[in-house]
Amino acid sequence: MAPKGYPGGMTPTPTPPAATPAEPGPPASAAPGSADDWLRLDQQICFSLNAAARAFNGVYRVVLKDLGLTYPQYLVMLVLWEHGALPVKKLGEHLRLDSGTLSPLLKRLEAAGLVRRERSAHDERSVEVRPTGEGAALRGRALEVPRRIAAATGLRIDEIQALRTRLDLLTTALDAAAAEGA
Repeated sequence: MAPKGYPGGMTPTPTPPAATPAEPGPPASAAPGSADDWLRLDQQICFSLNAAARAFNGVYRVVLKDLGLTYPQYLVMLVLWEHGALPVKKLGEHLRLDSGTLSPLLKRLEAAGLVRRERSAHDERSVEVRPTGEGAALRGRALEVPRRIAAATGLRIDEIQALRTRLDLLTTALDAAAAEGA
């Protein structure tokens, strides 16, 4: 059975059992060696994450070209394919985007005939977004995207899943730190 999120029968590569449990590393406050090391670019986790995100965007640009989507438009379509019609506010919450960023994306997707925006019948202040027939049909063509992205990473599926879990934990911790004023 394919892991959730990887259509088309992708299966994880088995991981050999570890000989001994991994030793926990020193706490983040203990590394790097000197005070000056903290200001080295290669010591910045934010830079590593930013560089990886830019590399992902480069791969997505190539992979999504045939679908006629940008990476942010692809994310919008993923949410709509998963949840169906949503208020713009809820869509923004799923994507962690504000309406000022989301509105131009939705305008371009609507102009391409992939989504429709309509005022809610229940609350005229709210705008709902739904995939059109053409937008729904695009889902079938997009099924190959996760497989191509996974292959491009050079990681096994279990490694991708573990990395995603760690990144989710990191996001939660950073959100909490920002809310507390870091």
